[in-house]
Amino acid sequence: MIEQIGWVSVLPPLVAILLAIISRQVFISLGVGIWIGWTILSGWNPLVGVAATLDSFVNVFKDADNTRIILFSAMVGSLIALTQRSGGVDGFVQFLFRKNLIKSRKGAQILAWILGVVVFIESSIKILIVGTICRPLFDKLKISREKLSFFADSTSAPVCMLIPLNAWGAFVIGLLAAQGVAEPTKVLIQSLPLNFYSIFAVATVLIVALTGWNFGPMKKAEHRVLVEGKLLRDGAVPLVDESIIEMKPIERKPHLARNLIVPILVMSLSMPVMLVITGHGSITHGSGSTAVFWSVIIAISVAAVMYRLQGLMRTQEIMDMILKGAGGMISLALLMLLAFSLGGTCKSLGTGAYMANLTSSFLSPHLVPAMVFFVSALVAFATGTSFGTFSLMIPLAIPLAVSLGINLPLTVSAVLSGGVFGDHCSPISDTTLVASMSAACDHIDHVNTQLPYAVLNASLAFIVYLIIGFVV
Repeated sequence: MIEQIGWVSVLPPLVAILLAIISRQVFISLGVGIWIGWTILSGWNPLVGVAATLDSFVNVFKDADNTRIILFSAMVGSLIALTQRSGGVDGFVQFLFRKNLIKSRKGAQILAWILGVVVFIESSIKILIVGTICRPLFDKLKISREKLSFFADSTSAPVCMLIPLNAWGAFVIGLLAAQGVAEPTKVLIQSLPLNFYSIFAVATVLIVALTGWNFGPMKKAEHRVLVEGKLLRDGAVPLVDESIIEMKPIERKPHLARNLIVPILVMSLSMPVMLVITGHGSITHGSGSTAVFWSVIIAISVAAVMYRLQGLMRTQEIMDMILKGAGGMISLALLMLLAFSLGGTCKSLGTGAYMANLTSSFLSPHLVPAMVFFVSALVAFATGTSFGTFSLMIPLAIPLAVSLGINLPLTVSAVLSGGVFGDHCSPISDTTLVASMSAACDHIDHVNTQLPYAVLNASLAFIVYLIIGFVV
């Protein structure tokens, strides 16, 4: 079936992505892409395609990992609402300025970069921490929400892959072992310095933080904030209800920084513990979706107990904040549902396999690293998943590298680098969606402002792989 579908398997993600960027109607665009996919699978019968599309939404919840991630996204809103209402966010900002720890726009951006680098256990938790801590600082110092989402996203998947003491590393090691690689852990470690896209992405954020280097749509966004005082463009629709972000803290009560810091620390520290538990003693074999879900639940529980003991909120108000916060994330949960449905549609169509096989038969050995990176990037951008890209490309790239005598760590790094690029900037990637939510930014605005930096880094990485392919 997949072989018969051929090039039309690319239509659903391609239409969804292009339509979303052009129209800025991401919900409709994803829905259209999914419908096209199931119409193709239904023998081009549009009515049957509608029924299959609706079934695909329901089938998303058959995957426990998908369900946990959607629930995690909703519960993040609960945590944001609680910390905002408790005065923890306001207290943290006051603390930083009172102690002169953050004195300028540059200082706030460097803080965001540092947080993005030091938290490497899980990509979604990392994004949430950067957004929650830095959003009030960026707002106060007139730094665009688009830039915050760019910082959070660019230090998410790239850092998790450069410091793979997490589920990312375990997943790749497992794929390498399945291909008969003798020392998969050693090969992964050797590939890290060659993961050029990830390195360039993290370095670019630091350069932007230090120099204020803005170009393209990001330059317009920064000008809008500084000159017009608008954190978001007119007509922008942030992925989190603004009533949560702008929620006033409780009056006539001290606004304490610890009411933000403690829940965030609890969530951060719970993540590796839950990975160890779900991995039966091994942090690298734990379930990332289970770990993030339980971590945010534990953080909410700790926050609720803290605020109740301090007399900040009664039990009923705590429950109201939890429900209101979760309700404010309905748009994100719906986008996650649509993104996962489109991913399942692409899998049924064989989109990734078709794109991966398209160029593998005519590659010159010298071009293999660059082309493996390029194809991996296309697959990841179209499907919105780095893990799915790794699953498709490593079984293709490893035998190809072995048969042509190409450096194995270099080939692996090209797959990982391309996969991270797509995961980092694809509009249908879950981490891209979480980054928009974390910064309270319009999703398409985040994609449009981030994409020029990502494409620049990807172009540089492609050139480096091209050169190395002729040298090594």
